[in-house]
Amino acid sequence: MKNNTPVKSIGILGAGKVGVVLAQLALKAGYSVHLAGSGDAKKIALTTKILTPGAQAVTKEEAAQKGDVVILALPLSKYRTIPAKELAGKLVIDAMNHWYEVDGPREDTVPTELSSSEQVQAFLKDARVVKALSHMGYHELHDGPKQSGEPGRKAIALAGDNAQDRQVVAHLIDLLGFDPLDIGELAHGVQLEPGHPAFGANLETDALRSLIK
Repeated sequence: MKNNTPVKSIGILGAGKVGVVLAQLALKAGYSVHLAGSGDAKKIALTTKILTPGAQAVTKEEAAQKGDVVILALPLSKYRTIPAKELAGKLVIDAMNHWYEVDGPREDTVPTELSSSEQVQAFLKDARVVKALSHMGYHELHDGPKQSGEPGRKAIALAGDNAQDRQVVAHLIDLLGFDPLDIGELAHGVQLEPGHPAFGANLETDALRSLIK
């Protein structure tokens, strides 16, 4: 499927397994990709050349500036290192999850009354955050893409407070090879977090929808 949308460039913050797979999918979908690790771009230049040929290894500030849409694929506890200034006015996809082994107790990172994406939105107060690309494992993301309408195509849920932003992210998900499932406002993204039925789901749309309250 060709990318005929105004979104031509994807910035990805996080060059781990999820970030690399998302970069591969975005390149295949026709996006230009700017991939950033945790430090000097030179540290991931060789990895980028081998695993995501065609992507540009950049700093996190450059990825934030150059991406028409920016995907967060960092450990959740590192969200305060995200370049908020450079993301002002940007559409940001939060693909992060809390993992105790990496992040420690959830309440140390996210207040109990908020979803993790609401906390990220509070930090990125001048950006627009949509929760997506977070409930499916990187193996399934890598192996699962199918053309629109192809039998067995899996679904990826998304949540955000702006309907137009959700439409943009839904189309991006479609181009990556999955059926988008819009579940409404950002607070509903808590249902895509670890400990909830939809987390880890690698399902078609109706089956995934049945797990969303």
